[in-house]
Amino acid sequence: MAKLQGFDFWRTTLKGARFVVAPMVDQSELAWRLLSRRHGAQLCYTPMFHAQVFVRDANYRRENLYSEVCEEDRPLITQFCANDPEVFVQAALLAQDYCDAVDLNLGCPQMIAKRGHYGVFLQDEWDLLERMIRLAHEKLSVPVTCKIRVFEDVERTVRYAQMLEKAGCQLLTVHGRTKDQKGPMTGVASWEHIKAVRKAVNIPVFANGNIQHLGDVERCIQETGVQGVMSAEGNLHNPALFEGRSPPVWEMADEYLEVVQRHPPCSLSYVRAHLFKLWHHTLQIHQDLREELAKVKTLQALAEVSSQLRRRCQEERAKGKGAELSESTLPLPHWICQPYVRPEPKPPLTNGSSEGKTAACKKRTLEDLDGTGQTLSKNKQKKRSRNPKKNFSVDQKPKYLKCEQCGNPKGNKCVFNLCRGCCKKKAFKEVADCPSHGLRFKTKAEKRRAEESGRNDGEQTEKRSCSAPPDAEFSPTFQEQPERHLLLGSFDASPCHADLRLVDDGSEGHRCQTSLRTI
Repeated sequence: MAKLQGFDFWRTTLKGARFVVAPMVDQSELAWRLLSRRHGAQLCYTPMFHAQVFVRDANYRRENLYSEVCEEDRPLITQFCANDPEVFVQAALLAQDYCDAVDLNLGCPQMIAKRGHYGVFLQDEWDLLERMIRLAHEKLSVPVTCKIRVFEDVERTVRYAQMLEKAGCQLLTVHGRTKDQKGPMTGVASWEHIKAVRKAVNIPVFANGNIQHLGDVERCIQETGVQGVMSAEGNLHNPALFEGRSPPVWEMADEYLEVVQRHPPCSLSYVRAHLFKLWHHTLQIHQDLREELAKVKTLQALAEVSSQLRRRCQEERAKGKGAELSESTLPLPHWICQPYVRPEPKPPLTNGSSEGKTAACKKRTLEDLDGTGQTLSKNKQKKRSRNPKKNFSVDQKPKYLKCEQCGNPKGNKCVFNLCRGCCKKKAFKEVADCPSHGLRFKTKAEKRRAEESGRNDGEQTEKRSCSAPPDAEFSPTFQEQPERHLLLGSFDASPCHADLRLVDDGSEGHRCQTSLRTI
């Protein structure tokens, strides 16, 4: 069967999907995808996988994709981050039998993507991206798709999308934010960029950004003309977003935990992260259970904390307290699934302002003190709760002797009174040992010399035995006889001439002698 492309692929394989759950690292795992599909999602992506690790590590493939095969979890698109055409195609070939398409992540703006040189940090390398998409399009049995972010300039964004389409991309997801719009600077996504891309390409386009309610989905499709809408954070805070509902948080939390138990294994860190997202607004009020949710280490314990949150919320609802606690910041009671809106970034301090410096100094003072829990930073208070005997006092910390060369702590038993790095350099230079640091340059050198000496002695013994005269008892005795030669024949075979002679040496027989000379 020929590989479907473009709109045929979207209509047939993806079944005309309009409501899409985004690829989210450590968040769009099988259990969450199944929960989202129960509540209106028509297409899901796997979390982003690292192509190089996927090719190299069989356990990584099994734990993240192969073990999550489920008939209910289709259609499904697997996403990779990569910066090498060959590696991307190798990873995609290993995944293509477990999904309906392979997506290349060109939208991740995080610092880890910058260090790894992938995601949105490839958006200026059009030649590389063109080679990656074209090779994948030629080699794979499933379509290749892309998820991108926009440039500031609309025209450049359009040319970028057209380049990917020409290279072989069969579906394009456009996140209407630039690579600098992240974290506190996230801001509002530009649907104008998405609309311009949709008009300029002849493949299906999904929009991503500004999706918090079902009304946003319908409005986005109407304004941009896209085929579908993708949700990430909106889906994490309300899995029923595509149903147009805002159910109680405990309803979604209990259902998610039930799916997790039905489809093991699921990493405990994934489950904890989802519960933190679902209960986000409630945990701002019930701080004690927030700490408890962060500490517990079993699925059963996580479910118990979620049950305690449910009971408290139900009590508040019965007493009518929820609205009073939430009315200042939230449109709905905190126990109702609703989007999280990031606070606006604080304005930068003016030149010469000492407010920031003063705050930093105060915090440093608190962190350096040791005493009751009130004088420690939150991070150190958490460490203290895990290890009550932990000491944060600078004066009471053990003192270390310094290396004579670099000032780092020296080895207690180092023969040179140096740290390991300086000791290694000196021991190598002087061909010496330092048992304290496990360095044995002298021992190895002596062993090497001994082996070479033994090898040389053996070779000399062998030479002497080969050059010795043969034993007398094996020496043949013969009486010299006059030899008579009879030329039997000769022939030329350029570049040589050969003579064949019969030699009579006076013995009982005759021997044949051949001579060969160069012409």
